Amino acid sequence: MKRILFLSLLFIIIISSCNSGPQKALIETNYGNIEVELFDSTAQHRDNFIKLVKQGFYDSLLFHRVINDFMIQGGDPESKNAPKTKRLGNGGPGYTIPAEIGALHYRGVLAAARKGGPSNPEKRSSGSQFYIVQGKKNLTEDDLRKAEKYNKLQYTPEQKKKYLEKGGYPFLDNNYTVFGKVIKGMDVVDKIAKARTSLYDRPAEDIIMKISLIN
Repeated sequence: MKRILFLSLLFIIIISSCNSGPQKALIETNYGNIEVELFDSTAQHRDNFIKLVKQGFYDSLLFHRVINDFMIQGGDPESKNAPKTKRLGNGGPGYTIPAEIGALHYRGVLAAARKGGPSNPEKRSSGSQFYIVQGKKNLTEDDLRKAEKYNKLQYTPEQKKKYLEKGGYPFLDNNYTVFGKVIKGMDVVDKIAKARTSLYDRPAEDIIMKISLIN
């Protein structure tokens, strides 16, 4: 009996370890679905995102700002049922998150939006707004040199190689917290980024999201 109990517990532990791994989330939109993986290295941003997803915070919100060859942004609670003329981008859950800056802005990364300028010297992130980098696909060595100078950093040979092969938006590096990446659905990100826009880079047609955890 004890042997059976021991083997049962061992089986449960093995199954649990097999299922462990980075948390993933599914962003459903009327343009298609995007699957993202959250980084354990940015635990505060990861845990906050998971908490908001579990609360249903993001459901029915919009991708309210899209710029082709740059990024798509959403997560403003004021975007839910917002009239077409309303300027969005200032809403949040009532708190900010300490910066966890480190990962770079390669094509497809998930990052936290924030207020810029002298009012936010610590580069604290919005509590809910995020963006996905579409970026430029054909970066050059000169682009990276300019980004290094602008952001006061130096890329390793491996980082340069990845930027040149993958693309992205290096001018955001060292300024915003990257806390995840797209693992499926970059074609959907591209479609959203190319959507026709009106005032304030808001898509003319509402692009509505619903986010759920998938592991």
